[in-house]
Amino acid sequence: MTPTQQFLNKSRGLIDTVEAQQSTIEQVADLFAQTILAGRMVHLFGSGHSRMMAEEMWPRYGSFPGFNPIVELSLSFHNLVVGANGQRQAMFLENVSGLADRILRNFDLSEQDSALVISSSGCNVVPIEMAEIFQQRGVKVVALISKLHSEPSTSKRADGKKLQDFADIVLDTGAPLGDAMVNIEGLDTPVAPGSTVGGCLIVNSIKAEVAQRLTAAGQPPKVLSAGAVVGAERAVELFESAYDEHAHRIARYYQNVGK
Repeated sequence: MTPTQQFLNKSRGLIDTVEAQQSTIEQVADLFAQTILAGRMVHLFGSGHSRMMAEEMWPRYGSFPGFNPIVELSLSFHNLVVGANGQRQAMFLENVSGLADRILRNFDLSEQDSALVISSSGCNVVPIEMAEIFQQRGVKVVALISKLHSEPSTSKRADGKKLQDFADIVLDTGAPLGDAMVNIEGLDTPVAPGSTVGGCLIVNSIKAEVAQRLTAAGQPPKVLSAGAVVGAERAVELFESAYDEHAHRIARYYQNVGK
């Protein structure tokens, strides 16, 4: 079997894992739709490469307002790799206790909010503390992890607790222990991670389910759409109105900070 065949076969298995969680995905969509219909936001957070799932949810084509991607560059700015702003620093910072509190100090959270916290291992300190603080402030938390990777892994937190210990709902990407899915003859370490594949399947399934619920409630979302699909004029209208809605929603989180 070629490396490509291996990766595609393993990816088909991830689809099966996601499909088996359909009822849980629908439960998450109910929660997120309630938040958006209340005029609030679903907060998205992931450190390291998990930030990709936050940005996959919003903003991009096929996405809509109601989500707040909390992307800390100090935890996820990977392209320089080494030197200033390098990966070593990012991996160090994602295990610094107290940073999550500093991040969330910027937002006036509400019990009507909800959150999606992503961490394949569920073992790094900052995502765990983000979920813990969300829950302390009455925000319902959905954790997106790889169960096969997280359960046998050791938490970096002193008390041993993991992300899923501070989640109201847990979703599983299906990625294997260590994430990488392809074995190469003569190479003693597997390559080609699967958590991004499984994660994208899950967040876009949630996104579609939420869109259905918002539309059924009489508040169809303003979806970022290509001009080739909806026409140039309609595409511009959707982009401007979607970004305006995001601005109005996020403004509510700043106006009472510190009061």
